[in-house]
Amino acid sequence: MSEQGFKDYKLSEEITRALDDLGYQQATEVQSKVISIALERKDMTVKSHTGSGKTAAYGIPICEMLEWDENRPQALILTPTRELADQVKQDIMNIGRYKRIKATAIYGKQPMARQKVQLQQRNHVIVGTPGRLIDHIEKQTIDLEQIKFLVIDEADEMLNMGFIEHVEKIIRELPQDRMTMLFSATLPKDVENLCHKYMSHPLDIEVKSEARTISQVEHSIYSVRDENKLNLLRDVTIVENPDNCIIFCRTQVRVEVVFKELNKHGYPCGRIHGGMEQDDRSKIMNAFKEGEFRYLIATDVAARGIDIKNISHVINYDFPQENESYVHRTGRTGRAGHSGTAISFATPTEEKFVSNVERYIGFEIPKRNNPSKETIARTSPAFEAKIRNGRTVKKERSSRSNQEVLKLYFNGGKKKKIRAVDFVGTIAKIDGVSADDIGIITIEDKASYVDILNGKGRLVLDKMKDTTIKGKLLKVQEANRK
Repeated sequence: MSEQGFKDYKLSEEITRALDDLGYQQATEVQSKVISIALERKDMTVKSHTGSGKTAAYGIPICEMLEWDENRPQALILTPTRELADQVKQDIMNIGRYKRIKATAIYGKQPMARQKVQLQQRNHVIVGTPGRLIDHIEKQTIDLEQIKFLVIDEADEMLNMGFIEHVEKIIRELPQDRMTMLFSATLPKDVENLCHKYMSHPLDIEVKSEARTISQVEHSIYSVRDENKLNLLRDVTIVENPDNCIIFCRTQVRVEVVFKELNKHGYPCGRIHGGMEQDDRSKIMNAFKEGEFRYLIATDVAARGIDIKNISHVINYDFPQENESYVHRTGRTGRAGHSGTAISFATPTEEKFVSNVERYIGFEIPKRNNPSKETIARTSPAFEAKIRNGRTVKKERSSRSNQEVLKLYFNGGKKKKIRAVDFVGTIAKIDGVSADDIGIITIEDKASYVDILNGKGRLVLDKMKDTTIKGKLLKVQEANRK
């Protein structure tokens, strides 16, 4: 499998093309074990750590098996956090772009009314957190009657967050003749019980080689008193001079303190924590992914939703109290075959957590001495030069599929009796454009959004300024949303 990559699966041309655009060449272990079985529509439990490529492991077969012309949701993906829901939604839409797969993310701290409108659109896939999905089920604003595929992602984290009862309630609302896939870093007893209760003869898959903690990530730890952490952070970042870095803190207050300190010293940085509005968190996350700043200061709420291939450094400003938290935090670096660096600070009172983590990961974290004045002086010029540059040296590579897509806005929608088929019929008549160049179409009450693929966006934009749709000349422009 590793020699021929994804071509062995005999996927459709649309999915294969999207994977090529996204740079998918060889399947990871979890992908090679899951995809072929999923394409046979068999239930499974998958024990696999974060960073293993599991989203694509279930996303690829789901996108392959979805029926585009079915108007009702066919796949439901449960995630423990909003950030992960957003990330999974984007991954699904990237994989299914040329098949025009539409995914919607549903989670708390967003207006229910806005989500209700989104759920009334054609959605092939719904990604959501359990609590908000329950809200929509109780208000009867979500249609789950045609769900053929259920994914429970990071089930152990849902258990830790107290969501298992919600998950069971959601499952009871779904058709029984569905396929179910459950992914979890660990399989606690309650998660195993969930599998036995709601899955049909599930296959058990365990991915053992995903413990990248030794081979691909360099771990180290500094002993420090709490009042000296800020100074140590400055010294360590000067010496390490990371291309990009996530700094994890235990509380929102600590995030703000570190952000203020680094900002004062000119670091290009942002911060994210649970006390921020969801829209603000999403903007910061996207800016970090786009390389607009190098340092992201975060609480654990961010750990589950960050999917960036080339994070060079993770710093545990506060040592995590839970073993799994250490694995998930440090799993942000050393991904997709890249090397990474995980640095931790530990106060005397945190030493007991260090011992617990070392037993859990199976090796002792190497201890470091604080950087010397000579080392700091020697490395400062390169650090200052990179700080002046501001942006990351290498922005995460945008896929060709995204580069070639232009989203167009039209000032007409349902109230003007316009349907998706009207856009397809009209746009496909433009010389040099075919139905294959038309991506996801979203029809709202007073507006519509159409993705134009394959670099044809400017051509369509120009032609549609003088072309009617269903006898109506609509205003058309480049959309100001992704």
